[in-house]
Amino acid sequence: MQWFKPIAMKLNRRERVAVLAGIGFICLFVVVRFAIFPFMERKDRLKRNLTANVRNLEEIKSLKAEYETLINAGKQAEKRFKQRKKSFTLLSFLVQLAGEVGIKDKMASMKPTLNQQKDSPYKISQVEMKLKGLTLEQITQYLYKIETSKNMVSIKRISLTKSDDQEGIINVVLQVETLEV
Repeated sequence: MQWFKPIAMKLNRRERVAVLAGIGFICLFVVVRFAIFPFMERKDRLKRNLTANVRNLEEIKSLKAEYETLINAGKQAEKRFKQRKKSFTLLSFLVQLAGEVGIKDKMASMKPTLNQQKDSPYKISQVEMKLKGLTLEQITQYLYKIETSKNMVSIKRISLTKSDDQEGIINVVLQVETLEV
């Protein structure tokens, strides 16, 4: 401040007030620019990070719940797979169900295939079957018995066509699959 006194003495009162106001403004600008703005920017950045982290946490919780659901479904499937008879074959199972529903005589053809899965002890057993001359009730019963069996059998593909011969009669091509050891 010693250097300022000789200069201040040469200035009149109004000029001194203007210089001091300018110095005060510069000091205020420096404090605001280098202290308050960085603090507020950091606060905003922390709020954004918190929002993103809350979103990530919700996603992690959702993924955890999905993972647990899949693990439980896997355990149930493994339990059902172990409860299945050792002598189970998809072809004989489908023939047995057809006999129960009363459509064994309607089976036109059955084509079994077995595909080994890479890096897995399981094989996918598939049977493509053609059924001719079924009523809607018969095919519904047969599909229901396939899908609700405890043998982990599912229908991969189905094709229904109306029979040209009779009204209300359906021809069906089914592709049914299951896992085997």
